[in-house]
Amino acid sequence: MVITITLIISFVVVFVLAWLFIKTIGDNKWVSLLITLIATPLLYFYMFYPLVNIFSSYHHQKYFNAENWAEYPELRFEMMDQLNKDNQLIGKTKAQITTDFGTAEWFGWDDSIKANSKDQWNYNMGFKPGAFNNQQECVEFKFKNDTIVAVKTYKLEKKFE
Repeated sequence: MVITITLIISFVVVFVLAWLFIKTIGDNKWVSLLITLIATPLLYFYMFYPLVNIFSSYHHQKYFNAENWAEYPELRFEMMDQLNKDNQLIGKTKAQITTDFGTAEWFGWDDSIKANSKDQWNYNMGFKPGAFNNQQECVEFKFKNDTIVAVKTYKLEKKFE
């Protein structure tokens, strides 16, 4: 486990809340302190941390790997964060994208030709984790002369019927 400022602050918050609750049980401060010291890690890892993970949209960073892109489509959004941040895709050719990402899952709409354009490749990246997230992340690669000129991520809303 990596000890960070956020971890320390959240542990202190859980400790203070546990201390305030446990000291209402009795007047003996040493027993309350001992129970609080024992209860704090349990409360943190079995109550606080799971609730934070359910209601936050934090996800772990994963680096792009062509095999993982094909095998684990639900984790694609984690790989795209790093690629977008570093602008590693601009200038790649269609052949390179086909090798890394596979063939386009669908072509994007181009208003200038009023049809789906073979120069706008779209890939589904899956859902971000979180309790209230109902939108899929997608990425679109725009090509000009068989070279990527723009990368756009967008969200699709999932409709339940």
